[in-house]
Amino acid sequence: MSAEPSAPMEGVDATPSAPPVEASETLYIQNLNEKIKIDALKASLRGLFKNYGTVLDVVAHRNLRMRGQAFVSFESSEIASKALKEVKGFPLYSKPMQISFAKTRSDAVVQKLNEGHFEDYKKERLERKRKARWNNPHRQKARAKRAAAEADGAAPAPAPKRPAVKMPDEYLPPNKILFLQNLPQDVTQAALMELFSQYPNLLEVRMIPTKKDIAFVEYTDEGSAGVAKDALHNYKLDGEQKIKITFARK
Repeated sequence: MSAEPSAPMEGVDATPSAPPVEASETLYIQNLNEKIKIDALKASLRGLFKNYGTVLDVVAHRNLRMRGQAFVSFESSEIASKALKEVKGFPLYSKPMQISFAKTRSDAVVQKLNEGHFEDYKKERLERKRKARWNNPHRQKARAKRAAAEADGAAPAPAPKRPAVKMPDEYLPPNKILFLQNLPQDVTQAALMELFSQYPNLLEVRMIPTKKDIAFVEYTDEGSAGVAKDALHNYKLDGEQKIKITFARK
């Protein structure tokens, strides 16, 4: 997706016959519900926006940096303007959408409107992206530091390893095992069994002898585990201390 997000705007006075100067064929959408699976989210956005005209493309990413965001491309800026005006603030999956115009055209729009030059456009876009990375201030500083070290005759320092990004517990994919944290120190397996057996298909509760504040709860399927997780997350087991419940790491 080549479209770049623009800064969200407070309001847009636009009509189909007179789109604002900054209008483009692609809308940049923020504040989407991050718990919804990407395929379901894209299908919902396409179903919502097709009422305004042909939807050329809907792009949403799974990576953490782009979670809760999407791009929707139309055949014209007039259609996009009308859709923005009427849909902005619509509560999709209980979260009001923040919508603005993307700064640049998406690949889908360029391919539709200027198919003969699409490959040239794509090459130019990739080259701009490469130059932007090369001119990144942080990378420029690192290159200058290595060059100075080489000029002094010192061996250049190895490039720092990029730290591994660990998926936050809240974004782990659903599975049939729940991970409980922040449990009261005096909690018992029987108490957890009684609590989680309120929800069907409970298989077992596993305590950790050396870590009294955590435990694992397993159901026969991930759907049952999800119901229990949603119902009991932040539940005050002892009346004071909220327990944290996420899906376990596989």
